[in-house]
Amino acid sequence: MRDIVFTRNSGWIPQVVREDGGLKLMLGAGADANHEPRTFTFSIGEAHLAVVREDLARHLLLWSAVLPLCDAAGTRGRLDENAAVALLDPILLGAPADVDAFFRRIPWDRSRLIAHGADIALMERGQVCAAMRAATETSNGKRAQEYHADRRRAERGAVLGPLDAAMLKYTGRYLHGATVPRRMPDEVDPALLPEVMLVIATAEQACAGMRIGRDPRRGNRATDRRDWDRMQTAVEAAVRRAHPELVDDAVRTVSLLMCSEAATRSRSTPMDDEEAAGPGGDLGGSVGRTVLLFTDDKGVEKRWLRDGPRTAAAEFWEFVGDRSAADNEVFTIEDEERGEGIQLHFYADSIARITTLRKGRGGSEPEYRVEYGLVDGIGGYRKLVSAFVRGGYAALEQHGPWMSDVAEFERARRRRAAR
Repeated sequence: MRDIVFTRNSGWIPQVVREDGGLKLMLGAGADANHEPRTFTFSIGEAHLAVVREDLARHLLLWSAVLPLCDAAGTRGRLDENAAVALLDPILLGAPADVDAFFRRIPWDRSRLIAHGADIALMERGQVCAAMRAATETSNGKRAQEYHADRRRAERGAVLGPLDAAMLKYTGRYLHGATVPRRMPDEVDPALLPEVMLVIATAEQACAGMRIGRDPRRGNRATDRRDWDRMQTAVEAAVRRAHPELVDDAVRTVSLLMCSEAATRSRSTPMDDEEAAGPGGDLGGSVGRTVLLFTDDKGVEKRWLRDGPRTAAAEFWEFVGDRSAADNEVFTIEDEERGEGIQLHFYADSIARITTLRKGRGGSEPEYRVEYGLVDGIGGYRKLVSAFVRGGYAALEQHGPWMSDVAEFERARRRRAAR
């Protein structure tokens, strides 16, 4: 039978219960193998209960010291009750100076105390009793998160000024650097918000007119890494020129905001609209072509018909986005009626253009001309696909050089790779 003897309003601060005729401190901490909260108990005396009841600061200090023992118990282990009991007298009954000295010798959970209002400066000087004079029953978990975020930055030598911190809070990246940036003006001190908006305006002006296209080679929602890097470089250079006082973390969070917003716009743009905005301009279909055949390296086919609702290039890049994978990096567009096509080799940043010189007759094999060219990223592929869709084999001539000798092409590819 377990009866609650004393509890505070907060559901997580340890309670005192009476169990089997004795007093015990009961707390929840960690989780078991099924991710359910674990509950731990250990014996205390009447003198300890009196302090826990009357002194919130000592109660919280005891909690912070017991939590490492709970962590050590893991998902299945038992609490080291002897070690827990050994904390009671030094923390609850000791003089403040002795408590401070005791905390210099034991592990304890700083974040728990900070969340409940501990004075961080006093705490870091080792004056834990004085630090807890302003302790509150209510917990502010965000305060503890900010403390640990600042410590992580300090460990790598990054010290934030007020505007730096405001920039990170505006983008939602103050607590966690992996957070996708977004605009959160309500998180910024109103006195600093005008300065923040000046920095944002500088960034927006630096990337005006720039876009981040999609890269179907890595899936339908993947974006062009080169476009991203180009925008990031432009924004960071402009912000550093206009606001040299900002630290790298603040500058980087602004550039990531601009890039992530541009990438989101790209992902939400229908492929037809993106093709019109990308290299090659408005395709408007494919002049004189009625059918194109798309294939991948796995033998999957898709046909584009001129009377359909979408452009050939948009249909092709959607096909690539759906099918491209680490073991599927060769895609072909073929105009069977004209006997010509292109083959894209994503693994090698290269392309082959193919035209039929002589059709097979009477059982003889057809004769083809195959020429190879190097491609500069997804932008280069888009340009070549657009040119072929509009004008076929001949329209690719201006995008050379084209090499019919395979050995010569391989030498050119190796020279490029070595640069």
